[in-house]
Amino acid sequence: MLVVASMNLERRPVFPFTAIVGQEEMKLALLLNVIDPRIGGVLIMGDRGTGKSTTIRALADLLPQIEVVKGDPFNSHPRQRDLMSDQVWERLQAGETLETTWIQVPMVDLPLGATEDRVCGTLDIERALSQGVKAFEPGLLAKANRGILYVDEVNLLDDHLVDVLLDAAASGWNTVEREGISIRHPARFVLVGSGNPEEGELRPQLLDRFGMFVRIETVRDPALRVQIVEERSQFDADPQAFLAKYAEAQQRLRERIEKAQHLLPAVGVDPDLRLKISGVCAALEIDGLRGDIVTNRAAKALAALEGRTEVTVADIRRVISLCLRHRLRKDPLETIDSGYKVEKAFSEVFQVSLESAA
Repeated sequence: MLVVASMNLERRPVFPFTAIVGQEEMKLALLLNVIDPRIGGVLIMGDRGTGKSTTIRALADLLPQIEVVKGDPFNSHPRQRDLMSDQVWERLQAGETLETTWIQVPMVDLPLGATEDRVCGTLDIERALSQGVKAFEPGLLAKANRGILYVDEVNLLDDHLVDVLLDAAASGWNTVEREGISIRHPARFVLVGSGNPEEGELRPQLLDRFGMFVRIETVRDPALRVQIVEERSQFDADPQAFLAKYAEAQQRLRERIEKAQHLLPAVGVDPDLRLKISGVCAALEIDGLRGDIVTNRAAKALAALEGRTEVTVADIRRVISLCLRHRLRKDPLETIDSGYKVEKAFSEVFQVSLESAA
């Protein structure tokens, strides 16, 4: 409670995640990715004004604070090597005691006009050659380490930059090389892309690199529309009172996420279920193995979120469409499948009725 209050005083109020009405698939996909960033991020496509940006910012504000090495530009973890810059590792190996501090999970927006240097960082070659030091100016990937990197209108971003982001998100490291000089730093972040399908789809090669895909539509139910408008009006009129109203729910979900992150390594998937997941991918003729891997990871993250150490068929059913529908082979004139093909294949392989799989 104290953490929430201090954040509200220091920063601009953010609409609470637990107050967001509807869009359950989007909220689930985002939660699973913060529990296990190795899922590979989320691509959210939908109409304008459907709450994409609001939900993503609300998630960043919700997450538990993280411990970082004080003064380090890469948000290095003080103990975990894969979340630590090489410079911090060298200081640790030299026996130095590292001063730490706690910060809010970083949320970095990538502007459409960003250059590769702005994203990856730059090396001062002249200083490196004259003084013999690796003068590095960190980019957006450094700031996003251990946080969320949000790319709005990702379908309008240069394909080369999307490749750079996806490579860093997959490997967890960013490497900058200039004139034979190389420097690297950790870049473990949840990549979230959003866009309007009317402005064009991503190439299939790039679509496949995103762990999960969510298609959202404008709410048509009048009662829900009224509820959304009322909630937003209350927040705009008195943000602090609105945040206080949802403070308990926010804290419960924050604790649930933290517990799930700790429980995740203990979660297992029965070999028979793993075989059936791969059977669905084979039946859908999905290229490569990313679909199999991501579905397993997402199902484990969901089990952890529910406080369990064993994945169930119900867990797989909830995540499999999110993990596979953007990987299907399709006619160039078709849009991305709504999930029916995946659900049909799931029902056949797992031998459950299509109605219960829906």
